[in-house]
Amino acid sequence: MGHRTQAERDAVTVEIGYAFTTACFAAVLVFGAVYGVAPALGLSPAAHRTLAVVAGVLASVVFLMRVTHVLWRFGRRRPEDGQEPSGS
Repeated sequence: MGHRTQAERDAVTVEIGYAFTTACFAAVLVFGAVYGVAPALGLSPAAHRTLAVVAGVLASVVFLMRVTHVLWRFGRRRPEDGQEPSGS
């Protein structure tokens, strides 16, 4: 394993930031979609707690899946001779 250039280290940093940011956004959307129906349904406090736990678990799963997907895809991309892979 050789040393990474500054550009490669920067690319990894940007990709981690992108993965984290988009995963947070997706998790918030999932949590809001699942738990957001609670006030409209007029549920009991126990049902609110259960719905909050379910929403939290689903949001966590979505977060981990998004981070894994983005970073896995980035790790499999290997530019050859300094060229970015083509989109076709």
